Amino acid sequence: MDFVFTVCDDAANEACPVWPGQPMTAHWGVPDPAAVEGTEAEKRFAFADTYRMLANRISIFVNLPMRSLDKLALQRRLDEIGRRLPEAG
Repeated sequence: MDFVFTVCDDAANEACPVWPGQPMTAHWGVPDPAAVEGTEAEKRFAFADTYRMLANRISIFVNLPMRSLDKLALQRRLDEIGRRLPEAG
């Protein structure tokens, strides 16, 4: 593994396991859509919104100029992606 991203908001304060190969890690927390209560439409929206947030972050990640970033700069970029406020959908 080269990268590990945690996404559970509840996991932000938990210790992560040791990953084989010492991959770069970042926390990209998103609200848990399974915890949403409400109508079926509200629940579907929560899942769609979470998907959108993750898809946006993944898109930013795969478009990073990997070859021109040293390890420290890449880690900063990964952390920045996780800190971005979710864009309105």
